[in-house]
Amino acid sequence: MAWRLLQALLVLWAAFTLAFGVLYLLPSDPVTIMASGGGEATSVTEEQLADLRAEYGLDQSAWRQYATRLLDAAHGDFGASVQTGEPVRRVIAEALPPTVQLTATALVLAVVGGAGLALAATYTRLRRLRQLLLSLPAAGVSAPTFWVGLLLIQVVSFRWGLLPAIGQDGWRSLVLPSLTLSLPSGAVLAQVFARSLRTALAEPWAETARAKGASRLRVHFAHAARNAALPPLTVAGLLLGNLLSGSVVVETVFSRAGLGRTTAQAVGAQDIPLVLGVVAFGAAVYVLANLLVDLCYPLLDPRVRAGRAVTA
Repeated sequence: MAWRLLQALLVLWAAFTLAFGVLYLLPSDPVTIMASGGGEATSVTEEQLADLRAEYGLDQSAWRQYATRLLDAAHGDFGASVQTGEPVRRVIAEALPPTVQLTATALVLAVVGGAGLALAATYTRLRRLRQLLLSLPAAGVSAPTFWVGLLLIQVVSFRWGLLPAIGQDGWRSLVLPSLTLSLPSGAVLAQVFARSLRTALAEPWAETARAKGASRLRVHFAHAARNAALPPLTVAGLLLGNLLSGSVVVETVFSRAGLGRTTAQAVGAQDIPLVLGVVAFGAAVYVLANLLVDLCYPLLDPRVRAGRAVTA
């Protein structure tokens, strides 16, 4: 357990350090962007710009800025946003609820759709149907998220008029963004689960279960599905990170307020405190999700629980 906690801290540190390095190397100046409101012309004097840099600590050396921000972040303080002057924690807290709603819905769709597709593809005896179903995840992984979103808007919203194209007014405005966000994650989950199911069904215990009178349906959906669940469960821990990063594109395409759109705006304005806060939050979610997956392993496979007991 101590080793897992150390790994979690290393992931958080690496994500924070990488984000700071990328932002610091950008050629633009966040204070100049803030003073000009994103435009080129500005009436702010050099003295005023210098005062703003000193206020946000941007007049210090890179190593000094990095050490200061890392130490503050370790205490949960990410400073104030360069764009708005509000505390970073408040900005994230206000932008988080719509993104949580979107990612939670997308995660459910990805798990249900991906698992259902894998079960159907490995259960059917029709060769052409099986090949068709197994080819769908590859297409889902390769399709760009923004292209899928624009296609759904064009067909479902503009041509058929079934669902709204933009905004976040009620559950109807959540359908298309959730489908767009869930597609690549569900496709990956379907690929991993289908491969794991084929491996499980080829094991000797499956033939033994059939010989004892268990139906093909029971062997497939009860025994094989449970034995094949560990690899997709591991992938599910990674899906949360993919969904959070994908929300940047989806919220922009569908004009939804949320953490993803806030992140895109912060990167464009080179708002270092806000971007670092969002990156640290995303890394923490990723770490917690993987720790939760580790705790779920013994519930699905008693051999993992027995192995841990022997090790202890």
